[in-house]
Amino acid sequence: MISFGGIASGLDTNAIINALVQAERIPIQQLQAKKDVQQSKLDLIGTLKGHLKSLQDKAKDLSKLADFLAFKVSASEEGVANFSVNGTAQAGSHTLEVLSMAQADRWAFDAVSDPDADLATVDGQQLSFTVGTTQYDLAFTAGESSLTEIAQQINDLAGDDVTASVVNTGAGSSSYQLVLSAKATGEDARISGIVTDIAGLGIDGTGPDSEGVAQSVNNITVGTNAVAIVDGLRVERLENSFNGVINGVDIDAISAEAGHVIQFTIEADPEVVKTQMNEFIDAYNEVIDFINDQNSYDEEDGVGGDLFGDSILRSVRNAMSDALFNLDLTTIQNDTEGYSTLGLIGIKSSTDGKLTLNESKFDEKLSENLQALADLFVDLDGFDNGGAAPNTPGYYTDTTADTGLMSRLDRAIDRLIDPIKVADGEYVDALFDSRTKTIKESMKRYDNQIDNLERYLETYEEQQRQRFSSLEELMGQLNAQSQSLYSILNSF
Repeated sequence: MISFGGIASGLDTNAIINALVQAERIPIQQLQAKKDVQQSKLDLIGTLKGHLKSLQDKAKDLSKLADFLAFKVSASEEGVANFSVNGTAQAGSHTLEVLSMAQADRWAFDAVSDPDADLATVDGQQLSFTVGTTQYDLAFTAGESSLTEIAQQINDLAGDDVTASVVNTGAGSSSYQLVLSAKATGEDARISGIVTDIAGLGIDGTGPDSEGVAQSVNNITVGTNAVAIVDGLRVERLENSFNGVINGVDIDAISAEAGHVIQFTIEADPEVVKTQMNEFIDAYNEVIDFINDQNSYDEEDGVGGDLFGDSILRSVRNAMSDALFNLDLTTIQNDTEGYSTLGLIGIKSSTDGKLTLNESKFDEKLSENLQALADLFVDLDGFDNGGAAPNTPGYYTDTTADTGLMSRLDRAIDRLIDPIKVADGEYVDALFDSRTKTIKESMKRYDNQIDNLERYLETYEEQQRQRFSSLEELMGQLNAQSQSLYSILNSF
């Protein structure tokens, strides 16, 4: 629609209408500003949830003994074995002698001059062999039985257990040999019972006898177990890994020499433990920094964070603090070594709620009794709430003697983030989901109000245009009458 304003009245009616509409739009702008604040709150709550999940990941890592305890291995000589340890290991010194490495079983068939020439003279000629306890039987057709095709059919049928390949030895006119190799090392994966009635596919150049059974063999590598002596104990494995011989220690042999004994020592690695502790403290302080920043208030400007005063900040802070510092007094009173609280091992909460690490104190407690230090953080005896009903304080309380601070913190964060069980199969929203839902409902109400006002504004603008159009029409009529009267008066 093309509108020409003020032709009759001389007024800029378009500008006037736009000004009136803009004035009526102020409530919409105010509602949009309120909605933007709610969106900011929603984004900030998502950020806080992300910080909490990062902290929870750190707590979960430190709640497991295998991850909390850190050990290192030093060997008297390199090149014999590779070592790795986990938290179930114990400090100590050990000896290792690798007598033999595990080998995969390998067999070589007769050499032929052309790997692409058919070997089966009639359809149905066979090759059979057994790997461990599994027997494989292959039948070939006369037109598809070259050495290359036989190798492919073996791989298609028995590829989980063996690898068949054609090797060019380069020796004499007949230099192509089919080699059958077990995929696994050790005696249990040996290849046995090789039987063929294909004349050109004998073993070791002898060919089969009249019954089709190979009379001699060419076992080019015999499948054998790895054998080692660890701390005077002879051990065998199907592979070159002697894992589990010493609890928490993985030993991967890389060379063997009978009579050659090396020593390896397992000892605590305090630097790794301290690094993990610093990472946990950083994750904890990241949450506290966020809470403090949102709770800050600038008196001069009269503004605070968008979550200023929001109960979710207080709830998160209290939950974290209770998990780490609201401990059983009996356990503390019975502590004679000084490992029952964070403060005793050098981790304290400052006035702003952030954690600080006294490294010298922590190093001292770590070196004195690493196991006791781990016990403070790790829940060794598991969680048991004594059968408390869902959605009661006791439901989340560990009644066992050993609670573990990191498990307590992990559960505390779960109660903030994950749905809360109220009965079998029934759950209610936890704090974060509940708060998020409330904000989204508020934003939806603002959207509805804005939509209603926008519809009203469209009607209001149309009404104003009609009114000013009527005014212009009236002014036009009056102007015409005035001109007519003026003409009449001038005619006298």
